[in-house]
This record gives sequence, C-alpha cells and structure tokens, in this order.
Amino acid sequence: MWSPQTPKGKRAIVGLSGGVDSAVSAALLQKEGYDVVGVFIRIALPGYPCSAGNDKVDAMRVAAHLKIPFYEIDLSFHYKDFVFAETMKEYAKGRTPNPDALCNREIKFGYFYQFAMDEGADVVATGHYAQVREKGTETHLYAGKDPQKDQSYFLWAVPETALSSVRFPVGGLEKTQVRVLAKKFALPNAERKDSQGLCFLGDLSIDEMLHTELKPTPGEVLNEKGEAIGTHDGAVLYTLGQRHGFTLTQKNSSSVPHYVIAKDKEFNTVTVSADKFPKHGSLTSITLTEENWIGAFFPGKAKARFRYRQELIEAEILSTNEVRLLTPHYVPEGQSLVMYRNEQCLGGGIVEKSTLIS
Repeated sequence: MWSPQTPKGKRAIVGLSGGVDSAVSAALLQKEGYDVVGVFIRIALPGYPCSAGNDKVDAMRVAAHLKIPFYEIDLSFHYKDFVFAETMKEYAKGRTPNPDALCNREIKFGYFYQFAMDEGADVVATGHYAQVREKGTETHLYAGKDPQKDQSYFLWAVPETALSSVRFPVGGLEKTQVRVLAKKFALPNAERKDSQGLCFLGDLSIDEMLHTELKPTPGEVLNEKGEAIGTHDGAVLYTLGQRHGFTLTQKNSSSVPHYVIAKDKEFNTVTVSADKFPKHGSLTSITLTEENWIGAFFPGKAKARFRYRQELIEAEILSTNEVRLLTPHYVPEGQSLVMYRNEQCLGGGIVEKSTLIS
C-alpha cells in the first residue's frame, strides 16, 4: 500500500465510484490541501450485469487527472453476505428492506471506512449529498443543501463514531454547482450521467432482480371488501403505497389510481384502495428495531419519512424504539424510518411494526 509518511499533510481517502460527485469531492479536498487517495470499491455479484468495469475505468481516469494514488478494494463477498443476502431474506418474508441504507452501514461506512482508517486516513470521504457538523463532542448529520439530491435518508444507520471522521464535500452544494465545478476542474467524467439503482444490477431493475431470486407466483388483487378485482405478479414484489405493477380488471376500479394498502404472503394476495391514506385511523404507531441515533437522544416533536424524497411527516419520538406519526399512513415493515428536526437527521430505525390508532 502507500506509505503513511509521504507525502506530508493530512490524508483524505475518497471512495471514487466513477461518478461526478465523488470526483468533485476528491478535487475539492485536494484543493483544501489534503493528500488525497482514490479508492474504487468493487462490488460485483455472479449472474448480474455489473457496471464495475466501466466505473473503475472512469474512477482511474479521474485519479490520473488529479495525479493522486489509486487503489481498488473488492468488497463483493461482504456485500453478498451482509447486504444482498439480508435484503433477499427480508423480501422473502414479505417485508420491504432498504438495501441502500444497509450498504452504507455495512460497506461504505463499515468495511471501507475501517480499511481507510487502517491505512492512515485522517478523513474518509464520499460523494454523498449530506452534511456532517461537529457540536462539542458530538457529531451531527444534516440534509444535503440540494433537496432533490439529499441522501441523508440513506445514511441514518451510519454510526456516529464513523461520521466523526467522514467528509461529504459536495453536501453543501447544489447539483448544478457540482457540474460547474466538474468542468472547472476539467474532470474527464464531467458529463457522465447520474447512476440509478443498485450498483451491481447494471441495467436491470430491482423488480427484475426479485423475479430472478424469489421466483414469485402471480396472484389476486383484492379490494377492501376482499373481492378479487385484478392480478399481480407475486405479493413479495410489492410495498405498501405502491401504485403500479398490478393489473385491475374491473372497469370501475381501473379508471382511478389504486395503492397497495396490505399484502398477504401466505395467501399471495395484494389489497389495494383508491385512498392513498387510511381513513380508519388518525395516528400511526411505529415500533423500530436496529435503531441508530446520531448525537444526543431527545424524545419529542420531530418529522419523519419512510421513503426517499417523501414529504416529511409530523411525528413524535416517544422512546428510542417508539415513534408516532401524527397522521395515518400505510408504513411498510422492514423499511427505514428516518427522523429529522429542522435540517438535522437524528437517525432512525427499521420498521418492525406499524399500527393505525383511531
């Protein structure tokens, strides 16, 4: 590996994904005076059209342009065991996991973070749109400046001990500003499009992955009365709130949007409603598991979301594993519930149980 003695100065180890956000992050840290090292995290699973080869080439070109050392770390096996396998187990149970949050906890700010610290990093950086701020002895996580790119939702499970040494150089910028900087730094990937979905899937969708791994069986779509009004591809494929991917055969049902409000894995049925929000409740009580709170824990009023980019919901934190949404919602078990006060991400947990309260 590289020598921790040369060059002099503080070392920033940056996860170079091949994308423009991590490339600009590396360039900004270099401009600040850090001795920057670029590391490509390879994740490839057998049977999937991974783009790691092309991504690595783009990352190498960025490193060469910035004249920084470049290395590769293969975390495919770790991803397979701690992210992919766990995600499939959850889907098979009929739950809705969040593989991005799991990847950040286990891979980017788990194995990669520890690797970087073992190699003498003073800071570990990625191209995430989020912000880290120190307040006394505490480290706090804040939303990214660009509300359309904010990724704090996916970072709720990262331990505070790791965040204290993490930098998100583009977190205080708008995406348009990042693109301008990429051109200013003459980065070779300045025009590269943003990636979508899970890194190892290539052009495949998560739905196609679930068909491959779980081999779901088609079943009936039910209305709130329990009457069959259509068909679906397999109950394990759907999440509460989803409004596509199933077929309604009754004319009076198919004329308006319907949302998944329940699913039964045992009987392989999906229940839908034209009402996006429950009518038979006023509050939503949620029990969390695997919760992670960033900074000092304070119960009380807050805001929550259980989907990426979802409008924040008025909520109350009752205890470290109990949260109440102050309006009724269909909340998927297994999904990440993330809590906020103003722009600060307080942390959150995995939804173990969701109950409507009259």
